[in-house]
Amino acid sequence: MKTRPAGIGNANADWMGSLPTKLSSMPLKHLAVPGSHDSFTYWVDVHAPVGPDQKTYVQYLASMFSVLAKKVMVKWSMTQNLSFMEQLDAGIRYFDLRVSSKPSEPGKEIYFIHGLFGHKVRDGLREINFCLGRHRKEVVFLDFNHYYAMKAEHHHYLILMLQEVFGRKLCNNCSVESITLDYLWENNYQVIVFYHHPSANDTPNMWPGNKIPAPWANTTEPYKLIQFLETTLEERNKQGSFHVSQAILTPRPNTVAKGLVWGLRNYLVERNLPTIMSWVEAQRPGVGGVNIITSDFVELTDFANIVIKLNNLLLCERDEPYLQKCYKH
Repeated sequence: MKTRPAGIGNANADWMGSLPTKLSSMPLKHLAVPGSHDSFTYWVDVHAPVGPDQKTYVQYLASMFSVLAKKVMVKWSMTQNLSFMEQLDAGIRYFDLRVSSKPSEPGKEIYFIHGLFGHKVRDGLREINFCLGRHRKEVVFLDFNHYYAMKAEHHHYLILMLQEVFGRKLCNNCSVESITLDYLWENNYQVIVFYHHPSANDTPNMWPGNKIPAPWANTTEPYKLIQFLETTLEERNKQGSFHVSQAILTPRPNTVAKGLVWGLRNYLVERNLPTIMSWVEAQRPGVGGVNIITSDFVELTDFANIVIKLNNLLLCERDEPYLQKCYKH
């Protein structure tokens, strides 16, 4: 598979703001939205200790064989090549975020993490906020779903940080059904934060994690992944929430051992992308259909554009809203 060059332009930088009224007035949970998996992993710090999200034996091996172990970890920890700004310009609107303090570091600073530490969370949030300031009709989902080495004071620090950085752009938690782009634009909201931790339960502009389920297939086999994605979509209507279809394969220890020097992208992702993208292209949004779809290395295919164009299927409907009456030919 040919790789598209990193930095794929800004053709989709304003795609939400360009949607016709029929789509901007629909509940956002019925639209197709492209997202990225482990969105922040375009840079990891090989000089910092291995993260507390790793098993004890991995931390031990990394301490014993520091340089070699971390070179391998980089190849298997990085799931994206594009920065937040580049992803936003490409059309990505959902970010999968995992965070941690550094146990050996004084203070309450929070970092992105996936095996190895990434940038400070504050720096990433500021980059996103800067982009939103230039594109006032674009809306992002920030899904904080994993926390490591974080005590109550760390959560308090992170929640305050989110409020300071985004301010009035933060949408208050309310009925998922009521969230349309028109509603968000009318109120100048551009950020929906999902905070999967009880620390945010009483914070109006932090949404609970159960409003954005993201079922995880946890498989290395593309056909098992597709079967899982289909099954979880069938169960979607019972939840009345946003929904994330994680179109990703997950390496297991023996996968890493077999492809040690190749890494996630070369050994697992690229060879299976055609099968996964065929599934994505065959989807439709609307009731019982896809909502948010996430991918690794979003620049390797025309992923964001393909997902965004699925929304055109909703323009073919005639009678009852959001029912799928238009199919690809």
